Amino acid sequence: MNKTSAYTRTFRIALISLLFAGACELAGPGLLRAVSSNEGSVRLLEDGDYFPAFIKTIDGAKSEIVMSFFLFKTNGYRASYTDRLLAGLVRAAKRGVRVRIILDQRETGSHADTSNRETAARLRQAGIEVDFDSPGVTTHTKVAVIDERYILLGSHNLTNSALKYNHELSVFIDSPPLAGKILRYIESLRK
Repeated sequence: MNKTSAYTRTFRIALISLLFAGACELAGPGLLRAVSSNEGSVRLLEDGDYFPAFIKTIDGAKSEIVMSFFLFKTNGYRASYTDRLLAGLVRAAKRGVRVRIILDQRETGSHADTSNRETAARLRQAGIEVDFDSPGVTTHTKVAVIDERYILLGSHNLTNSALKYNHELSVFIDSPPLAGKILRYIESLRK
């Protein structure tokens, strides 16, 4: 790694740390304690690190997967990243894991709405619970909570571009207290 790349990486990590600390401060002392104590840990997922972490966590799920995403775009190609995630969710449901997903609802005919509805149909066909948010509000979340403990949260939409090509930044958090707060928030998004 050259000197410029090392400085860039260090700067990026420092910036993310500052932003995350600021978000924790805004969210209140409970969140800050959960992240900085023995109750949890945080791992940064840069760019392509997100997909393998997500699929591994889905494959290890034991009881429940709850997700809320602005965009989940599958395309029917088994090798695509998003269709591999869909297949992982289906495998989890078949082994008895409860899978629930809330997707954003856009103006009918928009690209995002069409993609979300096509994916919702594929998920429902496999017996997975899918809901849409209220049509008057944009749900721009990108979050998954697995087994009331593991959280994937950040900028990654569930599109092949986001999972494979884009510069995206998310975090993997192991924190049951924070997972509980996020689950309550996700529940509040249901119509």
